[in-house]
Amino acid sequence: MLQRVLAVSFAQVLRSIFVILLPLAFISLIAWATAGSVTGNTSDPIRAAIWLWLGAHHLPFHLNGSTVGYLSYLPIGAMLIPFFAVRVGFGKALSKLHGDFHNINSVRTIFAGQYALIATLLALVSRSANVSAQWYLTPLFTFVIAYLAALTAGSRVRISQAASLASRVAALALGFSFIVLALLIFTNISTFKNISIVLQPGILGSLLLFALNAFYLPNAALAILGYFTGTGFAIGAGTLVSPFTHRLGELPALPLLAALPTTSSRWALLAVVLVIALGAALAIWAQSSSTTALIQSFVLTLISFALLGYLASGSLMTPAMSAVGLSIWKFTLSTGVELAIGIALVVLLPQIRIRVKR
Repeated sequence: MLQRVLAVSFAQVLRSIFVILLPLAFISLIAWATAGSVTGNTSDPIRAAIWLWLGAHHLPFHLNGSTVGYLSYLPIGAMLIPFFAVRVGFGKALSKLHGDFHNINSVRTIFAGQYALIATLLALVSRSANVSAQWYLTPLFTFVIAYLAALTAGSRVRISQAASLASRVAALALGFSFIVLALLIFTNISTFKNISIVLQPGILGSLLLFALNAFYLPNAALAILGYFTGTGFAIGAGTLVSPFTHRLGELPALPLLAALPTTSSRWALLAVVLVIALGAALAIWAQSSSTTALIQSFVLTLISFALLGYLASGSLMTPAMSAVGLSIWKFTLSTGVELAIGIALVVLLPQIRIRVKR
């Protein structure tokens, strides 16, 4: 029984990996053949494909070539590619097993473990003198992504009320940020086009540039959320874009940066009211349960914002771009304080009114 589960799971793990890796290798080979290579080694595009696949799992890279630095500011949207590939692969593994297992969670663990093992081997094999993924983080990152993807396939997993409320608050906050981001892009569409024209990426390059900008949209939305909570975000060492400060240095030629605010504006702090309202809504939703559920949902919300802050921050290769995105602790602290104010208004105001009447 276990051998069958291992065999079927391993086959679908390979399928989940190569269904993404092979198209990436094809794209890398075309780019390598078009641009040329100093060494002329055909292993270069294969390594590049593996690096792209590992980067889609948000794995950081060390760069030791002509550009010495650290690459950890990676597109959050790209994580959806391995997520859905694993989800489909795990669903097919379950259908082939025909219920030949006693505990679906053990199958999920086996599937995610095999996926993480192969990813770690690929990270080790693809290392070069100039580029290397942080292989020791590979098992953690890939296992978490694979296990979460497997949770969404097969039988549904019941989540607690606290987790449901926390995810609802995070989704509403991100939804607001995406709406603002869409408005900023449409109002600065001419600048967006001008940056794209200056780059002259060509046909293939235009498709890749569009995909890169699309994958970075969640990063931009989280940066906007950080801006409206008052902490702001950075685009390089010593930079800060917030309602209080507008300090920028050299910017990378990324069309998505056309949505950047041109000046600081304290009027943006009015959006803090929306975050406070989310805290009030969280307290109202949790009123039907218990105080414990409210505390748990608040803590889970803070953890989710801290995780999102981690994913939306990092370094972009060069020392000048060593700080990009959100400050994890500032972003978590500001959202936590603002949510706590909203919760306090709902919980404490009725008690104050009762005491005043007495």
